[in-house]
Amino acid sequence: MKSAVLDNGNVSVIEVEKPLLSAPGAIVKVIACGLCGSDIVKIRHAAENPDKKVILGHEVVGEIVEINTEIVGNSYYNDNTIPFKAGDIVTLGHHYPCMECDFCKNGNHSMCKTFKSVNISPAGFSEYIFVSEGHLKNTVFKFSDAADIENASFMEPLSCCIRAIRRAGYTFPTAQNGSKNPENPPHKALVIGLGSIGLLMSLGLKAFGIDAFGYDINPERQAFSGKFGVEFNENLHYDTIFMTSGSYKAIDTALKFVKDGGKIVVFSSVEGFSGYQNNEIYYRELTVLGSYSPAPVDLALSFELIKEGVIDLSGVSTIYTLDNLPKAVDDTMSSKIFKACIKL
Repeated sequence: MKSAVLDNGNVSVIEVEKPLLSAPGAIVKVIACGLCGSDIVKIRHAAENPDKKVILGHEVVGEIVEINTEIVGNSYYNDNTIPFKAGDIVTLGHHYPCMECDFCKNGNHSMCKTFKSVNISPAGFSEYIFVSEGHLKNTVFKFSDAADIENASFMEPLSCCIRAIRRAGYTFPTAQNGSKNPENPPHKALVIGLGSIGLLMSLGLKAFGIDAFGYDINPERQAFSGKFGVEFNENLHYDTIFMTSGSYKAIDTALKFVKDGGKIVVFSSVEGFSGYQNNEIYYRELTVLGSYSPAPVDLALSFELIKEGVIDLSGVSTIYTLDNLPKAVDDTMSSKIFKACIKL
């Protein structure tokens, strides 16, 4: 079968052995896989660690073609009562925590050793992948056959955004008497960096009932986000800033627009060693916190929001074949496209 590999920073698609169902789990035929910003970071830094195994692609939608376990759907989603079976269309997350260590018990699931050690195999940019029984229990969700595959591929990155929103202290509104209960304070949040993740973060905040704004130095991205109701008001100061830009220059922008006593949620890596000034944090009583990757409960909410059409980014991705993955990478790096989705 075909699968993507990295060799000294160069992406290529080669023939490899199809994974075998040699352990409890399932073989999934990949239908589509989004190209994530973290894939680009891995590619850029691959030459620094040429011997390190790098898995490319994790925003997967696929079809179960083989299965040898009786797992009854995802244990964090209440609409699964029938065991997974061959033919199910699924979307999935690639890491799951043990739920028993100190990290998990304290809500830091992405720091869990199990979380860091498990993954899909060989890579999302492959014709077939193996997903373990642990994945089926924690990170795999069944879509209907009629699901919009491109939109479904946003489930995993949206879950990362939901994790960050919750880390900021916001709660997803619960239904009471047929209407949504506003459980969050009347905050204004600003997302800095309006790539696909920044747009997802903005729409996620709106789903949480937060007044969400977005800013990008690229006027085309600013205008594009405006089509989804994400605007920028330079006259406001914001209760919470979400940093989805990979530029260290965005740090100054965050400090400029955050309210005194506000929060800055770091949701991106930057080149170099620039950081937040100690005295800014001290005298302005700012909170700076990081958010990295989702817990199973975040994946479940992300799946629900996409399944119910609350978050819909159908049509925003540029479609490539697996053989054209290197071009998708080049076009992404050169900012020729907004988001790449590889369809097999």
